[in-house]
Amino acid sequence: MNKNLQTAKYVLSDLFASAVSWVFFFIFRKKSIDNGTFEDMNSVFTDTNLYAGLIFVPLMWLILYYLQGTYQNVYRKSRLKELGQTIMISICGVIIIFFTLLLDDKVSTYRNYYLSFCMLLALHFTITYIPRLIITSCAASKIHNNLIGFPTLLVGSGDKAVKTLDNINNQALRAGNQFIGYLSLQKESPNSQIDIPYLGSVEELSAVTDKYRVEEIIVALEQDEENEIYNIISSAGQSVEIKIPADRKDLLLGNVKMNAIFHTPLITVTHGQLLPAQRVVKRTFDIVVSLLAMVVLAPVYLVTAIIIYTTSKGPIFYKQERIGYKGKPFYMHKFRSMYVDAEKNGPQLSTGDKDSRITPFGHFMRKVRLDEIPQFYNVLKGTMSLVGYRPERQFFIDQIVQKAPE
Repeated sequence: MNKNLQTAKYVLSDLFASAVSWVFFFIFRKKSIDNGTFEDMNSVFTDTNLYAGLIFVPLMWLILYYLQGTYQNVYRKSRLKELGQTIMISICGVIIIFFTLLLDDKVSTYRNYYLSFCMLLALHFTITYIPRLIITSCAASKIHNNLIGFPTLLVGSGDKAVKTLDNINNQALRAGNQFIGYLSLQKESPNSQIDIPYLGSVEELSAVTDKYRVEEIIVALEQDEENEIYNIISSAGQSVEIKIPADRKDLLLGNVKMNAIFHTPLITVTHGQLLPAQRVVKRTFDIVVSLLAMVVLAPVYLVTAIIIYTTSKGPIFYKQERIGYKGKPFYMHKFRSMYVDAEKNGPQLSTGDKDSRITPFGHFMRKVRLDEIPQFYNVLKGTMSLVGYRPERQFFIDQIVQKAPE
């Protein structure tokens, strides 16, 4: 299953559709709006506006579709949902083109504006959606016939796990789950009723997920084990889709999103991932604010650096490894508020005002949070964000997990 190839199919299809719809629309305007003759039609392909549009219009559509999340999860598309999304983005894109390229055109009547808008919308939507429908249908057919699928891990070893596995493997239309094995809550002997490989306990979840490049985890625990679900969810990677079997109450309350009526009812547990458009807005906000802060606070940076340099021996800045997004380590920068070798006996939390490791000026910096302003550099780099959880050190993460695993 080549996701890059599938994504490329959608991208090339969208580029081709937007270019073709622009050419047809350009010809339509020349003939119907501008009342062109046959001789005028020959001049269409010598008009520089046509070729300028062939460059910028497809690029605009590609950006809109990317921001919408069209090219995410290319093998998990719903044809009905894609229909609605294509209609909505087509309307938004045509509005942009209308106000940037068409509104200043000279027309004999305002009716021509409405005609242009509707024609461009109809052309673009039709020429875009038909190839998309073909690509998505071909992928769905391969998934239903088990020709392609998603590496799936089953968590659970009791009767519920046995039943869930049996239901998924025997459903009328395959959902693409290709089970690589299962994990139990505790280390135990393999369950002979589960006919997929036993890969160990949930303590090995992260290692198994990475080793087998797991894309989906189905958690099927017994009722007395369900308090462990939250630990499993927190241990799984951000890119892994987690599902749990739905019971009758979930079905009655409408908690289950069914992609196909013949599929086993499962509740999808998401990690709250942002859409590309949301990520772009968030990252833009981080860059703009951090740049402004670094410029405005430049005098404060300078004065603080001079005081640190003249009042205690050692570097001005202090960097410390923290655990960031998706568990990736990075170095967080701060103004040094402690004496050199303050942690020579190992990591330890500050004891407050009476902590002898903190310099006199360090006490002041910590009180007014002045030591943390170099972190705007981390925000600018993208290793931290203005909005988000506080990154912690691996040493303290391990201690927290040991003392409070839930």
